Amino acid sequence: MNMFFSLSIGSSAALPLRCTSKLTSFRVVADADGFPSFLPREIHNIQDPFARKFALRIQRLPVPVRFSENPIMSSCVKPLVQTKETPVVLLHGFDSSCLEWRYVLPLLEESGIETWAIDILGWGFSDLEKLPPCDVVSKRDHFYQFWKSYIRRPMILVGPSLGSAVAIDFAVNYPEAVKKLVLIGASVYAEGTGKLATLPRAVAYAGVNLLKSLPLRLYATYLTFTKISFSTSLDWTNVGCRMAENSNNYYHDTCHC
Repeated sequence: MNMFFSLSIGSSAALPLRCTSKLTSFRVVADADGFPSFLPREIHNIQDPFARKFALRIQRLPVPVRFSENPIMSSCVKPLVQTKETPVVLLHGFDSSCLEWRYVLPLLEESGIETWAIDILGWGFSDLEKLPPCDVVSKRDHFYQFWKSYIRRPMILVGPSLGSAVAIDFAVNYPEAVKKLVLIGASVYAEGTGKLATLPRAVAYAGVNLLKSLPLRLYATYLTFTKISFSTSLDWTNVGCRMAENSNNYYHDTCHC
């Protein structure tokens, strides 16, 4: 497995899919505006045209896992075309979703690259009503089963921020599935999180709620992007914060992800 690292900071976001699988026979329901019905209603308030267009492509695919009797309907954006070249698979960062790639994915597709954007188990818009475990092992197993069911070829795996930890863990355990590994602003620790892993659950949840709070996210957006209006900054914050907050995700075992 070849590995290389990128330190550039990326933000997230177009030709027809011919991907077939025995697991893909299910009914897709859309609302009046064409958005998938499982997306939170806040999608209607988003102004960013890239986010709105990207959201129209989000779908759920059934993924069988060892820790659940029934397949998990897992949210993702599939490529519009499949090629014989190495596919690129995009993960996302902490408390986010595949919407993070709303700007990047279309550019990769315009270059003729088969590109997938996948929601990590526990975040995004997958159906988690039955509350499956979302610890490290479960995230890894879910992603592997997704790869085994739909991608089935060595991939270029891209992980930003905390998604880098998921990408590294996956590549170490399933090297046959990863041809190259790209880390963007990686948030990983060589020796784990140390004493943070022993925090009381109440304290851990309080920390997670702070990290996903709107004011903190808005301030981070302000620091990251320059020369954008407050309304744009708020809209982009809502894409990552409010959309994720109101999806079916939850924060079980987040501090150990």
